[in-house]
Amino acid sequence: MDKKRFRFVQGNEACVEGALTAGMRFYSGYPITPSTEIAEQSAIRLPQLGGHFIQMEDEIGGIAAALGASAAGVKAMTATSGPGFSLKQENIGYGCLAEIPIVVVDVQRSGPSTGMPTSPSQGDVMQARWGTHGDHPMIAIAPSSVQDTYNQTVRCFNLAEKYRTPVILLMDEIIGHLREGLEVIPAEELEIVNRGDHNITGMAYAVGEGEYVPEFAPFGEGERYNITGLFHNDAGFPTNDNDFTDKIEHRLMAKIEQNLDDILDWEEYMLDDAEYAIVAYGGTVRAAKGAIEKLRAEGVKVGLFRPVTVWPFPEEAMKKVADKVKAVVVAEHNYGQLLLEVERVIKDRAELSFVGKVDGTTLKPEDIQAKVKEVL
Repeated sequence: MDKKRFRFVQGNEACVEGALTAGMRFYSGYPITPSTEIAEQSAIRLPQLGGHFIQMEDEIGGIAAALGASAAGVKAMTATSGPGFSLKQENIGYGCLAEIPIVVVDVQRSGPSTGMPTSPSQGDVMQARWGTHGDHPMIAIAPSSVQDTYNQTVRCFNLAEKYRTPVILLMDEIIGHLREGLEVIPAEELEIVNRGDHNITGMAYAVGEGEYVPEFAPFGEGERYNITGLFHNDAGFPTNDNDFTDKIEHRLMAKIEQNLDDILDWEEYMLDDAEYAIVAYGGTVRAAKGAIEKLRAEGVKVGLFRPVTVWPFPEEAMKKVADKVKAVVVAEHNYGQLLLEVERVIKDRAELSFVGKVDGTTLKPEDIQAKVKEVL
């Protein structure tokens, strides 16, 4: 067995390896449980590949430095957990409006406030979508295994580069600290999206007719342009033109909305003949699959719908599942955050129920199994 290709690692380590494969050469952040291993591993691995690691003074500095590195032409990442994710929100909004590609990893932990730092949670789901102020585009992806963490980290970088926007890898403590086998797939065997190296002509934010994503050359190359968190003209300089502001806002949202076929991803497990569906994501997926095995053994036809891209939510796929089952059970480690989105999408297509935990312990297959039996 190739020891370099096959390893036994935790999810946080797989995240770093995926980022390096995707071309990440700059990491800046601040240590916080349960994401600290991402910073530690980046500090070891980046210098080996000619990259740079820097520990900043706080979470705000962590994302600010990563945004600056990306603007200068280097693929960059920062990682954090719940309280630090809150501190990064203003600069996530800055990255959205300035259209700077970056990957932000959030290894969710139990909250609110400092909560229980080492306990599992999925309490940042809504923060991932609406955490920063104003209307903004957002892509958030939730891996459900160590291998999936590696694969989805690569995809996060690809989407960030392709759509010139921050992308969130929405992990949780379960996946971050889970240890299992990983195949480190080489970059030459994967699709890796890299930034163009052409010079611009002073119009850093100009797009052609029917296009939504501006070209992006490293800051300092080509003619001069400006980067700001204010609404700006095509050259990047602030503007108070309401019509132009409206145009930019709609373009920012459209570059996601018009590319859903490329962005959306989900998994369907044993849904072909299912009469009941469980919706789960991230670290809850294994418990859901365990419940499905137990229920199937009892003759209950149940399957799993797993949104891989939590934001944007795979609405049409969810509707199709709801149209053919009697009931949907949402299982997540929070008070019902994605439940609200599922409720909005399926409306009265199927009965809707919920099972969750907010006490810092994990959902077990038996917990989900019991909830499904309640709706039979």
